[in-house]
Amino acid sequence: MEQKIRKKKKALVSAQECVACGCCIKVCPRNAIEIWKGIMAKIHMEKCIGCAMCAIMCPDCAITVEK
Repeated sequence: MEQKIRKKKKALVSAQECVACGCCIKVCPRNAIEIWKGIMAKIHMEKCIGCAMCAIMCPDCAITVEK
């Protein structure tokens, strides 16, 4: 029996789109996001579970979730 390997989804932030509003931080269940240098969101990949809540809540569509 072959075992399928699942790739972890990753949340990515667009530096051009992010305005550092902090909406993503409020909804992240793992506290994997911080505002970096007051200019944009930074996602800590070791904590991120790929749930996409940050992407859903981002008012500027600055976060995408990819495999």
